[in-house]
Amino acid sequence: MKKLIVIATLALAPVFSAQEMVTKPVQSYQTAQYQAKKKAFVDNLLSKMTLDEKIGQLNLPSSGDFTTGLAKSSDIGKKVEQGLVGGLFNIKGAEKIRAVQKVAVENSRLKIPLIFGMDVIHGYETTFPIPLGLAASWDMNLIQQSARVAAKEASSDGINWTFSPMVDISREPRWGRVSEGSGEDPYLGSEIAKNMVYGYQGKDLSVGNTILACVKHFALYGAGESGRDYNTVDMSHVRMFNEYFPPYKAAVDAGVASVMASFNEVDGVPATGSRWLQTEVLRNQWKFKGFVVTDYTGINEMVDHGMGDLQQVSALALKAGVDMDMVGEGFLTTLKKSLSEGKVTQAEIDLAAKRVLEAKYDLGLFTDPYKYGDAKLAAKEVYNMDNRNVARSAAAQSMVLMKNENQVLPLKNSGTVAVIGPLVNNSLNMAGTWSVAAKHDKAVNLMQGLQANYGKEVKFLSAKGANIDYDAKLEDIYAAHGKKTDRDNRSKEELLKEAVDIANKADVIVLAIGESAEMSGESSSRTEITIPQSQVDLLNELKKTGKPIAMVLFTGRPLALTNVKDTPDAILNAWFAGSEAGNAIADVLFGKVNPSGKLPMTFPRSLGQVPIYYNAKNTGRPLSQELTDKCEYQRFRSNYMDECNTPLYPFGFGLSYTKFGYSDMAVSNANPKGDQTVQASVTVTNNGNFDGAEVVQLYIRDMVGSITRPVKELKGFQKVFLKKGESRKVTFDITPENLKFYNGDLKYDWESGEFDIMIGTNSENVQHSKVNWTK
Repeated sequence: MKKLIVIATLALAPVFSAQEMVTKPVQSYQTAQYQAKKKAFVDNLLSKMTLDEKIGQLNLPSSGDFTTGLAKSSDIGKKVEQGLVGGLFNIKGAEKIRAVQKVAVENSRLKIPLIFGMDVIHGYETTFPIPLGLAASWDMNLIQQSARVAAKEASSDGINWTFSPMVDISREPRWGRVSEGSGEDPYLGSEIAKNMVYGYQGKDLSVGNTILACVKHFALYGAGESGRDYNTVDMSHVRMFNEYFPPYKAAVDAGVASVMASFNEVDGVPATGSRWLQTEVLRNQWKFKGFVVTDYTGINEMVDHGMGDLQQVSALALKAGVDMDMVGEGFLTTLKKSLSEGKVTQAEIDLAAKRVLEAKYDLGLFTDPYKYGDAKLAAKEVYNMDNRNVARSAAAQSMVLMKNENQVLPLKNSGTVAVIGPLVNNSLNMAGTWSVAAKHDKAVNLMQGLQANYGKEVKFLSAKGANIDYDAKLEDIYAAHGKKTDRDNRSKEELLKEAVDIANKADVIVLAIGESAEMSGESSSRTEITIPQSQVDLLNELKKTGKPIAMVLFTGRPLALTNVKDTPDAILNAWFAGSEAGNAIADVLFGKVNPSGKLPMTFPRSLGQVPIYYNAKNTGRPLSQELTDKCEYQRFRSNYMDECNTPLYPFGFGLSYTKFGYSDMAVSNANPKGDQTVQASVTVTNNGNFDGAEVVQLYIRDMVGSITRPVKELKGFQKVFLKKGESRKVTFDITPENLKFYNGDLKYDWESGEFDIMIGTNSENVQHSKVNWTK
């Protein structure tokens, strides 16, 4: 293992050329001639299928990852032979997948191939930072590249469908699945959504190293009440269309092949059974042409929602527009009966089967059902050094420097460093949540990364210092999916003494604390979003040594860090950085990479502020900006008696080892009319001693609207790299398209009036310029 880490030399500069980037909808290759051929083929196949075979195409069971020899004799294998399975998921490995595909195309009556899905969320075996971390890079080329690498690896190993990207907007850090999304902002989320689709699907789904993407969870899953997973969602349609729908629509516009229904209800109806969502919005308004799949047992769960028995809810889902039933087999076991009773129609069953078959046609499976999955290719493609170098670069660029007093970072390439914390030597937790295909034991942990890259010049000493949590039962819950936390049974005093002894021998302390991998993710809601007390006590004890402390934060969500932020000299948010976590953290700590990440989600001061997000609306009694900045209370204004209105770290925030200066903003036209373009520009200068990248952010506020409008909305950003001393003019082209919103009648348009144009380094630190825009 050590030898492997040492060999992993850097390729930190982006290796994804502009020519390889996909910038147009991926289905553009589907010409009228192609569509006609596909229709003729699928219609002919449907005419040969029995009712059972058509319903079988709608069935998506989990395989349980059986061995190759059981492919035919298992219960699923028998159903495949009978044409009762449309696809499988949770099976991994080219040979296993090939064996099951062989049963489908050689033993079933019509020889219809299967599709094979997996949760390839932030990489396959080569894992990238968790999606919230990737979002912090604000680098669309890099994000698209991460999906492209994942698609190449997964497709070589037999997978041709991923249940990604997850694009749910969320302002709720208690909800564990914020780790799997792109944060709180619809514009940033939309840009990421389409680039993930482009990365997975490429320009042509039939080429063999592209895979079907599946945007999820449609819709509004990230807005569950109280941050509790699977919980009720209730909001106005105006809020849906303006704040939560945009990333889903962006994925659809980018040509996403499939959509997954969400668990929550919308307007009192579970999303899986909502015809308004699946048909009226998705298909009729947005013109989606792919297929809709449920989430895991989503149909069956409508029974507990109170929508009827399995037969009733299965019929409800089909009529809503769902095409594929994941795991629950409600379609398989009830649709035939519902058809005979007139509760569903033959046309509805045929349409769902047609959509699934069309996806298989687009993948080229009817031409070559074995095109996905080549053990020899997988041996070269999966977890290779090129992919790991991309993951290392992505990890380094996703990290957010949140504090750096007295220029503690970057560390000097000499002396003694104490590396302390409960996950310092834990490889199993480096990839974070939703990393089902990862080789966790191969992930580079923090201590390995430091030793491999700087062990010849720097003496590293290591101690655990504390367990993740004082509560052993709670820590056992955190250690889900085999990601052990390696709990140490020594007493608190023994662990602290060892850490202090190590710290006293060092020049500087690197303290790695925060969450373990599965403290965030699905079914990982928390009522407290602070660092556990066991680790806070460790931090406070180490502070007494007087040694400088650089805190490396492991987290899958925004945390309330008020009780710890003043203690360390520096805070580097590393999220969960993936396969190359230790190497990437070492690169940033020692300055080989200058951190450039910006927060995609607001960090609150305290739980009581939640939900807190930058693009909120004013009340009729807003607190003055002066009192807001001073954190002073005023009665009969919208504020707290015991807390500031402002966040601890705002959306878009992130420091650098260098200093960037902004010139005054210039606006080309203060009184534009109609479809004119306004250019807003600043000159950014690197005034520090390090080369680095800055994310320049554009925000706009519609000062008067027919409905209330947010205090600011992200409308553009540019990530620019500047050598020390270098300056560059950054210009944003603003058109009426940037001003549009859904009004009270859900009409998408813009309105004449005054607009506040803002450019800055984060959502709070901006400069302003007013324009009056008339139609």
